Amino acid sequence: MSELVRVERLKKSFGEHTVLQDVSFAVPEGSVTVILGPSGSGKTTLLRSLNGLELPDAGTVRVSDATVDFADVHPGRRGRLPRPQRQTVDRLTAQSGMVFQAHNLFPHRTAIENVIEGPVVVQRIPREEARSQGVELLAKVGLAEHADKFPYQLSGGQQQRVGIARALALKPKLVLFDEPTSALDPELVGEVLRVIRDLATEGWTMVIVTHEVKFAAQVADQVLFIDGGVVVEHGTPGEVISHPQNARTQDFLRRILEPI
Repeated sequence: MSELVRVERLKKSFGEHTVLQDVSFAVPEGSVTVILGPSGSGKTTLLRSLNGLELPDAGTVRVSDATVDFADVHPGRRGRLPRPQRQTVDRLTAQSGMVFQAHNLFPHRTAIENVIEGPVVVQRIPREEARSQGVELLAKVGLAEHADKFPYQLSGGQQQRVGIARALALKPKLVLFDEPTSALDPELVGEVLRVIRDLATEGWTMVIVTHEVKFAAQVADQVLFIDGGVVVEHGTPGEVISHPQNARTQDFLRRILEPI
């Protein structure tokens, strides 16, 4: 299996607070990588670094044929990047689609309008062609009959599934999920996880930040446990979840899996 993503020695600090410390790992094409860890451990910062939404202080990220050495990326006045650096980061961003915690749909646009926004505006695909593809994606996530509804007319789980369809609409090589079920009521979590499980079966390359440990054990090819900005443990679900070796991993899993 060929390598789609490689992360080398990623570092990020906010002021005096170090969020990522020398993080390295690879993601094979067609695989699912799950990132686990306590709140504030650096999981989301790491995920956002994979598509340039966050700019690390140092380290390299490669996704397909787009590579950024963040040691060479230096925001100027007002936090803006010089044009050549912005273009380099944009090439990285274009490789992936992002599914956020709170779906971030445009409230004044219908489900289908949310899905086709990227293809029409960013990729300049004709609107009718984009709509046809968008309806197919909504069908994939079980929402074809809701294409013309606004977000307020949909449940939280349905809105998140629209968010997944929107991420897939750009035909990314990598799909990133930032705790996609954390904002949902418990009874709605399953419908979103089923869609992600189906995408894994279809061979999409995904990196998922989640607290759904049992789901991770079922769907992941590899698991990273992060704490304090460091990859504490890295391996298969059987190694990291079923038989963790590190005391911090053991304690985290014990706390998150113990019955209430």
